[in-house]
Amino acid sequence: MTSSLSGKTVIVIGGSSGIGAAVAQAALARGAQVVVAGRRLVSSSDNGLRSEPVDVTDNASLQRLFETVGRFDHLVYTSGPSVRAKPLSETELDEAQDNFDVKLWGALRAIQQALPFLHEHGSISLTSGQLGRKLAAGQFIKTGINAATEALGKQLAKELAPRRVNVISPGVIDTPAYAGLGEEQRMAMFAKAGDALPVGRVGQAQEVAAGYVLAMENGFLTGSIIDIDGGGLL
Repeated sequence: MTSSLSGKTVIVIGGSSGIGAAVAQAALARGAQVVVAGRRLVSSSDNGLRSEPVDVTDNASLQRLFETVGRFDHLVYTSGPSVRAKPLSETELDEAQDNFDVKLWGALRAIQQALPFLHEHGSISLTSGQLGRKLAAGQFIKTGINAATEALGKQLAKELAPRRVNVISPGVIDTPAYAGLGEEQRMAMFAKAGDALPVGRVGQAQEVAAGYVLAMENGFLTGSIIDIDGGGLL
């Protein structure tokens, strides 16, 4: 059976590493033409991926990206800042605003600039995270960004129809986002987090990428939040 991604054009913003890179590889494996966009270009030797520069905080940069690619079928947005856990009383709100500017406002800028080029029956996949609904002290930035992303995903699914809009919400995933930790500290953190989950381990980027593929391929799926968290919300 031919995949519904075969011959389609997919743009992955934030696809140079982590979950975004796994989505790009999964779409490529299913026959899509994949454009990876971000501040860091992907090596041209990466199995046929096309790489384009973009700054999600700059409307003109996003406009250039979509004009360069032209008509396309699926937009995946995985860009997100590295957010430090701190209580509100100890946080510079300019720092918090910068975080929102990349993940939330960046997604909205990207969608707005993409619409003239996105197929009328195409899809948009956004990225939140379990902290949008699993509350933790010191995580007000992630909670705010992720909760807003999930609400906007549902609202835009109605406003942009028949284009489909879904939100993928990962739990604790083994990605380079934790590269700042030492190897021993990182593995200890993953072991502790995994032991607390029903599945007994943390997730892999490829497992989360399957959720984005589902959101792109299933034409009856829209306005949904797809939790891929090993049971972390239970």
